[in-house]
Amino acid sequence: MRLVHSAEPRVSTAQAAETLLQRIEWTVLRRLDGALQGDYRTLFRGLGVDLADLREYQHGDDARTIDWNATARLGLPHVRQHNEDREVAAWFLVDLSESVNFGSSGTTKRALAVDFVAVIARLLTRHGNRAGALLYTDGIDTVLPARGGRRHVLHLIDRVAGTAPVQGHGKPTQLGELFARAAQVIKRRSMVFVVSDFISEPGWGRTLAYLGQRHDVIAVRLRDVAEMTLPDLGMVMMEDAETGQQLFVDTHDAGFRKRFAGLTAKRESTLRAALSQAGADCIELSTGDYLADSLVRFARLRKRRARLASGGVPAARMK
Repeated sequence: MRLVHSAEPRVSTAQAAETLLQRIEWTVLRRLDGALQGDYRTLFRGLGVDLADLREYQHGDDARTIDWNATARLGLPHVRQHNEDREVAAWFLVDLSESVNFGSSGTTKRALAVDFVAVIARLLTRHGNRAGALLYTDGIDTVLPARGGRRHVLHLIDRVAGTAPVQGHGKPTQLGELFARAAQVIKRRSMVFVVSDFISEPGWGRTLAYLGQRHDVIAVRLRDVAEMTLPDLGMVMMEDAETGQQLFVDTHDAGFRKRFAGLTAKRESTLRAALSQAGADCIELSTGDYLADSLVRFARLRKRRARLASGGVPAARMK
């Protein structure tokens, strides 16, 4: 349920997309260029590796890289060396269902989604990578193939910002459908950004986990503070964002606010468990936060995890 509050989606024109991208480049991207520095490769690492060579084992090498077939054949321990595939193909699975049109502080979750897609797509394409998207309202409405270049980013922005919400209330959001379609469309191993508030019918965790078996999945969770904490506003109208059902409630009732907080906490726990089981990292984006700050925090988290994965478990030493 949500407080009845709606914000009209932005009018989508080529000039509007150009203006938005220029604003992003002069504000968020300039700051990220300085803040990310060497974290760029950790955040958008290449997803493939090719065997480049074999060499004799040296003291300090990670024992997990030993090629045991070559070791048996040559009589001395040998390790594998790889070349990383630096090209990154990124896909945005963007939930544009009715619930993302909500915003309590002048910015909607939808506008936040547009800004996020613009920032990440531009970051990637500036380094020669490609970006594509699947857009969802009450079904998979649009598939935009992964391509590079600034013009393609403008096209992505225009389509994400300009995809009209369903008039009235359609069927409840089925994120599982979106993830299943993505598994069919995205053939090559890619980074997959799921941009959603995750207000959906349950059961999507299994299909997200399947998608994560092949791709590096990052959940981009859109939030608004009014959805997490119910203020004392007296009698207000609340509306289910997915079905349109409306109900008058007394927010002055402390018992009601307590029950609301309990349901919110339960939903948070269920959501985090589903993302964890699917093996997806999560970026939390709030309509009240600055986008660059959230991205820098996430980049540093990924960097720490990468450091732990490579050095957190001491490698076995060869005598």
